[in-house]
Amino acid sequence: MSDATLHSITQDPDDFAVQIADSIESFIVATTEVAKGDEPDSAVPFLLLEVSQLLLAGGRLGAHEDIVPDERYEPDAGPDMDVDDLRERFAVMLEPVDVFSEVFDPYEPRKAPVPARISDNLADIVLDLRHGLAHYRSGRTSEALWWWQFSYFTNWGPTASATLRALQSLVAHVRLDQPLAELDGLDTDEDLTEDDLAEEAGRVMAAELGGLGRRKV
Repeated sequence: MSDATLHSITQDPDDFAVQIADSIESFIVATTEVAKGDEPDSAVPFLLLEVSQLLLAGGRLGAHEDIVPDERYEPDAGPDMDVDDLRERFAVMLEPVDVFSEVFDPYEPRKAPVPARISDNLADIVLDLRHGLAHYRSGRTSEALWWWQFSYFTNWGPTASATLRALQSLVAHVRLDQPLAELDGLDTDEDLTEDDLAEEAGRVMAAELGGLGRRKV
């Protein structure tokens, strides 16, 4: 299925696959536009909106019965598109607030938080979604839905959920006029012990928010 037919008027807009594909393509397009940096002051609130909407599609995939692809083995979807440029653009744009603390599995007892980056997460999410979109555009609808559902459970769903929590926290800090504490150097490239990570849990790397949101008059 080509780009020209992705939104063909012959498709039923109420069809589950069409709605999921529309939501996913909308997220990719919107996120790519934000990464251009034309409106950096509104980037965080806009990303909060886009990730929230994407997770609605993810919730629908998660609640859906197991999707079984037509073929036993996954057909070749072609090479994955490079997302390094997207990752780097977000890293520059979000530099003061890019790193946050994340717990991978909230049901695993005494699991220490780990540092993560919003920029890495957004790029990884787009990479997963594009892979399924390649199947969808080639007419392999069941394969696309299977991939989106499977990767929602295993990768982009947890990643988007963690990113949403970080973005919501950032917006809340700004709107409630609550300055962020410094993270004292916590970074994703450091080999920190569990004690170090636990001590830094719940704090976001930032000295100030700059123009990321509304200031109190």
